[in-house]
Amino acid sequence: MSLSKKYMKPLGLAMYAVVFTLFLSGCNSKGSKLVWSDEFDSASLDNEKWTAVIGDGCPTLCGFGNSELQYYTSNAENIRLEDGKLIITALHDSIQNSAYSSGKLVTKDKGEWRFGRIEVSAKLPQGRGTWPAIWMLPTEKKYGGWPRSGEIDIMEHVGYNQGMVYGTVHTQSFNHMLGTQKGDSTLIPDALEAFHEYAIEWKEDKIEWFIDGKKYHTFNNTAKNSDDWPFDHPFHIILNLAVGGNWGGSRGIDNSIWPQSLIVDYVRVYTF
Repeated sequence: MSLSKKYMKPLGLAMYAVVFTLFLSGCNSKGSKLVWSDEFDSASLDNEKWTAVIGDGCPTLCGFGNSELQYYTSNAENIRLEDGKLIITALHDSIQNSAYSSGKLVTKDKGEWRFGRIEVSAKLPQGRGTWPAIWMLPTEKKYGGWPRSGEIDIMEHVGYNQGMVYGTVHTQSFNHMLGTQKGDSTLIPDALEAFHEYAIEWKEDKIEWFIDGKKYHTFNNTAKNSDDWPFDHPFHIILNLAVGGNWGGSRGIDNSIWPQSLIVDYVRVYTF
């Protein structure tokens, strides 16, 4: 699109210069710069970005500490790319003494960030017993084991409460073991049929949660100590679909629903 010079008065020239500079620097409309992404457009998973977790958390934390019932694999039946999407599928099968298999991907040691905006476009599974999550953990335990070094749950969903999406943090002061976790939830009626963008904006003074650009929760830095706010060191991204567990299976598991899939269109990380 061309512009006539007679409309480019001094103020207009300055404005266009700012817009052009932002465009060249790779900034988006939120004023942040894309530094990492996976659009899942290749033929296979990018192993330079993701690691598939293998196992059930034993012997140290069977069920990953949440009494989950799945065994994670890197098999194509559980993790695959198709039509530009990442598909993590949970199956009711028998593997390694587990009745279910599923997939879990992490960016640990391949992508970690301290502050920024993380966006994940996803379509959620359905049915009692499903527990998909998009979340973050610290790569190094700066303040000690969980929950001292923190956890950021960008999106969680449990199948017995269809369409209700949760965003939460866990710290030494605020965690579900004490019943003091800080979070909020919102109903997305078509979360199981349509893709939605689940995002956080993590800054020095707060973390904010968004769905499709609409903010629904804020956790503020109290500036007291690391027990309240351990979010000052790098975290990595986790995508997984659990089966059962203390929360996901608290109202039983419907064994007529399998297979079920968490489908991800993209993951994008921006810095401010």
